[in-house]
Amino acid sequence: MSKPIFTPFANQNIKNIIFDLGGVILNINYHLTIDAYKNLGITDFELMFTQAQQVGLFDQLDKGLVTPELFRDGLRQISGLALTDRQIDDAWNAMLLDFPPQRLEVLRSVKNHYKTFLLSNTNAIHIDEYNKVLHKTFGVENLSVYFDKEYYSHLIHMRKPDAEAFEIILKENNLNPGETLFIDDTLQHVEGARKLGILAYHLDIPAGDSIDKLFK
Repeated sequence: MSKPIFTPFANQNIKNIIFDLGGVILNINYHLTIDAYKNLGITDFELMFTQAQQVGLFDQLDKGLVTPELFRDGLRQISGLALTDRQIDDAWNAMLLDFPPQRLEVLRSVKNHYKTFLLSNTNAIHIDEYNKVLHKTFGVENLSVYFDKEYYSHLIHMRKPDAEAFEIILKENNLNPGETLFIDDTLQHVEGARKLGILAYHLDIPAGDSIDKLFK
């Protein structure tokens, strides 16, 4: 099997690849969660949460600084609504869509030739949900089969684009930033990686970018 090359960086000596999850591997639609919470009566939800910047309760959940139980209680307090745990979780998970099989095939192929890592801003509620999807659709328990190691923000207590989220991967795995490619669909995350000398690519989803098109 020939070595898959990420064509935008074909001339670089890449030995390691760090992948984002949402938008890069897992299809997501943040507007579905915003609409779901609006339908539950939180009419200003988009002011509380956006893709580009999370504040307060949502940031704490993604950093693992509050449990799912405290997150749900906090959302009930902020909204003033007597929402059930199921209502909160279903609306929160509404953004999570599907794993295109061709992207998972790319991950399997790439792992045979590079050291591969996952760096995701995520949380305990989301990870439980997409692990269920993985098991039901592909018969795997989690994403560990596709990577040498995964780094989830709620477990490492750090979020992109903060430097320490990238540094922990570089240091723990003795990676040279100049030999490491980072792929993310959020520009501020890409810029955060570049500040550390990592070769970073902004995956332009609206323009039709996808990892299965860029690896040849």
